[in-house]
Amino acid sequence: MTLKGKAHKYGSNINTDEIIPARYLNTSDAAELAKHCMEDLDRDFMKKMKKGDFIVAESNFGCGSSREHAPISIKAAGVSAVIAKSFARIFFRNAINIGLPILECAEAVKKIKSGDAIEVNLATGAIKNITRSETYQAQAFPEFMQQIIAKGGLLEYIKTR
Repeated sequence: MTLKGKAHKYGSNINTDEIIPARYLNTSDAAELAKHCMEDLDRDFMKKMKKGDFIVAESNFGCGSSREHAPISIKAAGVSAVIAKSFARIFFRNAINIGLPILECAEAVKKIKSGDAIEVNLATGAIKNITRSETYQAQAFPEFMQQIIAKGGLLEYIKTR
């Protein structure tokens, strides 16, 4: 599976309250959550965001509370994947469980700038920066995780097994 889009770059320790503010947690409607994705960190995120774009962040992305709303809001906003140096463990699990691809690659994070056009191959872990004609290597997802993502999350994956 190959994903293409533009990079939206952020710093370290982006917590789940910044991804989806707690004041919106009275709903589980993914479309409603998407409207408020990243708004306390970047008010214009949803105005700039185009379906298929990427979030690129420094270390410890998704830290804070363990709410599933955070990766749900990102996925529902149309983000195709998140690339970071590292992820909070619970965010990592929640993201995979709902079928949101996340990749750890310090070199990509260091070199990708906001607005760069990038392409990600989930099967190989290759991250191609089209704007800068560079390729970075993240660890590829194991086959079963690729299947979970392809099915849209763990629940859909289990239904097919």
